[in-house]
Amino acid sequence: MKYARANIIGGKEYPEIRGCVFFKETTDGVLLTAQIKGLPQSNDNCKGRFFGFHIHEGSSCSGNSEDEFADAKSHYNPTNCAHPFHAGDLPPLIENNGYAYMSVLIDKFKIQDIIGKVVIIHDSPDDFTSQPSGNSGKKIACGKIEEFIILLSYVDML
Repeated sequence: MKYARANIIGGKEYPEIRGCVFFKETTDGVLLTAQIKGLPQSNDNCKGRFFGFHIHEGSSCSGNSEDEFADAKSHYNPTNCAHPFHAGDLPPLIENNGYAYMSVLIDKFKIQDIIGKVVIIHDSPDDFTSQPSGNSGKKIACGKIEEFIILLSYVDML
């Protein structure tokens, strides 16, 4: 089996954001599991926060003074599909007291295709309509996708 992970770190405005996105290749696609903490919370008990969540084609979480994650580039879209059908378009993260957990099975890519790309969390939800990226707002956190090797001992296999 192939595995990958991205360690998520918040930007200057949201340094408390931390988390990990795991990728596990299966026969039916890639199982993506995200665990994120430190997300900005809603002050309204009747409203939670939704955050845009995408794989971007860039290979770095660096940027410039206007966009600290500018080098993440655009959504990962190797087949030039319209939004929201980019390979990198993911379901939104749903904040719960600053924490989000999500697991989803995706058949739009294989792990080897996304190694070296980045995962971005945006400060607004993706509207799944606007071109080219769903009007999901500012990039607030980023993590580079790297191959992850799980070593099992003989005892673990019993």
